[in-house]
Amino acid sequence: MDDVTAKKAAALSAVTPHKNFAKWHKLYPTTAWLRREAPRRVPRFSFEYGDTGAGNDIGIEHNWAAFDNIKIVPRYGVTNALPPVDVDLFGTLYSAPIGIAPMGGPALVWPGADLFMAKAAQRARVPYTLGVAGGATIEEVARVAPDVFWLQLYRFWKNDHAIGMDLVRRATAAGVKVLTLTLDVPVRTTRSRETYAGLASEFKPNARMISEMLVRPRWLLALLRNGFPRFATIGQYAPKGAGTNEVISFARSEMGGAFNWNEVARYRDAWKGPMTLKGILHPRDAEKAVSLGIDGIWVSNHGGRQIEALVPSIDAVPAIAAAVGKKATILVDSGIRSGQDVLRALCVGADAAFAGKSFLWAVAALGDEGPDQLVDLYIDELRSSLGQIGALSLAEAREATILHPGAIKF
Repeated sequence: MDDVTAKKAAALSAVTPHKNFAKWHKLYPTTAWLRREAPRRVPRFSFEYGDTGAGNDIGIEHNWAAFDNIKIVPRYGVTNALPPVDVDLFGTLYSAPIGIAPMGGPALVWPGADLFMAKAAQRARVPYTLGVAGGATIEEVARVAPDVFWLQLYRFWKNDHAIGMDLVRRATAAGVKVLTLTLDVPVRTTRSRETYAGLASEFKPNARMISEMLVRPRWLLALLRNGFPRFATIGQYAPKGAGTNEVISFARSEMGGAFNWNEVARYRDAWKGPMTLKGILHPRDAEKAVSLGIDGIWVSNHGGRQIEALVPSIDAVPAIAAAVGKKATILVDSGIRSGQDVLRALCVGADAAFAGKSFLWAVAALGDEGPDQLVDLYIDELRSSLGQIGALSLAEAREATILHPGAIKF
């Protein structure tokens, strides 16, 4: 480690928890407690939107169960109780191998959520990935999270990818660290709880939804401060004067399908920084991506929100890491609920893990302080879990003996 890197690592290790971490930790010691609190603070439709998955939520349950089935064999005889957890991802040093995954419409769960999460990530020095369908613009996030800002793109295929290529231009100008292309939403599917709660293709509150808002005064106050959920980054491409629902309709008419390999190559040429592909679950796809110059393979089944029948992401990681782990950075999401889950991800071959749904629980339960609380909780749990298995570093965790009965043999 050179002097510059050592100084950066020392600075990261000096990152202190949020001032209210101890207070909230007593009330919400795990993400499960945050999830229980969330529906008491937000309208029912907001909680259902953030919490649900495709169909009957079986995909979400499978993701959780897959993590729970991974067991670690500890090795003792060391004395370092709290090892360092800083990690280098694509040439940038972060305080921990945990990031905030891209999400569409987190402001529907809590108005202003996108920027609250970005600010928390910047403070804690962990990656924050803005979803292109999120409620903040590229430029807004760049101002509050300049050191940790990643951007996710869907396929805007019309007019020869005019919008997509302009988003690349804006990302470059904003100093985005990593660009992520999402592959795993070729079609829109049904989320039953979300649909039953009154959320279809547009945000048009009915009488029931309005009554739910009226009994959640803190959520209403956040709505007055931050405005209705919107596709902020896409808004400038919509027809002049378009309202919230018009922008949503416009965005959905412009995007669709999964990037094909020729398109991936085109975006790889246009973007000069690190690039990842999100939604890969097969080693052959990972190998193809790497052959096109992709720097990171993001293993994901979209959090169980698109189809229930997919394999859990974590069960696909070992084979993908074996295939391309020496050539690319391996990331994973879908089912991360704790620092122990982050540790499990590292043990089976990932370089970092990203959480989405749990940050929606946190922002619903605690408002603008929720993301700060959760990112500190993840880091605290990861460090204590490392110490508990006798690992002196993240590298040692990757060498741990594990039981992973769900690992897929391709």
